[in-house]
Amino acid sequence: MTTQTRETFGRVGIWNGALNASQADDDGKKAIAAAAAEIEALGFGALWIGASPSPDDAATVLEATRTLTVATGILSIWNHTAEEVAARIASLDPAARDRFVLGLGVSHGALAPQYAKPYSAMVEYLDALDAADPSVGPGRRVLAALGPKMLRLASDRALGAHPYLVTAAHTAEAREALGPDALLAPELTVVLDTDLDRARATARAMLAMYLQLPNYTGNLLRLGFTEGDFAGGGSERLLDALFALGDAGRVKARAAEYFAAGADHVALQVVTAERSAMTLPLAEYRALADAFADEL
Repeated sequence: MTTQTRETFGRVGIWNGALNASQADDDGKKAIAAAAAEIEALGFGALWIGASPSPDDAATVLEATRTLTVATGILSIWNHTAEEVAARIASLDPAARDRFVLGLGVSHGALAPQYAKPYSAMVEYLDALDAADPSVGPGRRVLAALGPKMLRLASDRALGAHPYLVTAAHTAEAREALGPDALLAPELTVVLDTDLDRARATARAMLAMYLQLPNYTGNLLRLGFTEGDFAGGGSERLLDALFALGDAGRVKARAAEYFAAGADHVALQVVTAERSAMTLPLAEYRALADAFADEL
């Protein structure tokens, strides 16, 4: 497998947990394959599979596409051993394997009972990936890094970082920590709704779970938010910093803030008023492709 580069990710990608095929039946897998093929045809550079995927879960998307970079966003190091992951990557179709990127994260104590010493655990996991046969080296992986230590590790031991639920201000700090050469590919959550009150209600419904996870709230506190910003599902100040709310043109303007702060690639996650991070919002993807036509 060749080393990935910034160019292989493109400027704009799509992030979606519903593209995880692990729980899908045959019809569901067909829908995932069709959606992945359309996302590729629309011109997006990369597709990030959410909902704690494994390399196996990426196979459906890889088989349905021809040029798209496909990444796990993010595989929890507590769910699979490094040796298992390396073996599963080796089992992917050789024609598609070069387009696969392993996104890794330490997850959260509330979600992983064995969670302990996350930085040391990640270092050990990367060591094991390097030692596996076949190995999964730095040029084939990214880290879900938020804090300075993990960001430096992402620069030293991976292609770079894929931070989730972050602001443009965090992106600027992440670029400084990573240095100029590492990949920086933040996720940006999108609500395509010009009714801002309704858009904020949708954003709060999505954000509720994450405000219970100290890794995220701790990062937001470091960025200058307060506990008061977490009350009621999130203050307007917090929502406006974390989300792109409005029409597709507004989403493009928000993404531009992340690019100006040092992002190489922005992964857009669309959520809808139905609260579904677990749907395939193709109409919204088409609208975003039109808005970002000069970036794709």
